[in-house]
Amino acid sequence: MPGRVRPAYTDTSTNIRYDCSNGEFEGWLTKQSAWLKDWRRRFFILKGSKLFFAKGESTSPHGMIDLATCTTVKSAELKAQKRNALEVSTPVTTFLMYADTEKEKDDWIGGIGKAIVRCSSTFHDDGEYNSDEEGEESSEEEDDDESNPYR
Repeated sequence: MPGRVRPAYTDTSTNIRYDCSNGEFEGWLTKQSAWLKDWRRRFFILKGSKLFFAKGESTSPHGMIDLATCTTVKSAELKAQKRNALEVSTPVTTFLMYADTEKEKDDWIGGIGKAIVRCSSTFHDDGEYNSDEEGEESSEEEDDDESNPYR
């Protein structure tokens, strides 16, 4: 249930402490472990550009996926050989997990996908890319607008 106070996560490689309270989306998924490749049920918290996971709802997260480095999130039943499976991919690692229901899987894919898009440097709020191609003239009003990041 979003809005709960949660223990913080400390990244041991940087000593940065992340507040995990008031997550945007949270719930149980079963994640494939990195080394042994066995499946372990974990509680996930999506907050901003981070996806934290813990052994329980009230325990400190012991892992984090930085969604700013993620390239895709998609359904992965065939790859994982599990129903309701999804994968979150970075250039270095692919994380496999599965939800209890198809709706939960779809909700996680949607939530993680939105977070990845928010982190993407190619996403712009107005959805427009202005490229003054050869032979086209920009209006004077656009040229004077210093707030236009697409010039």
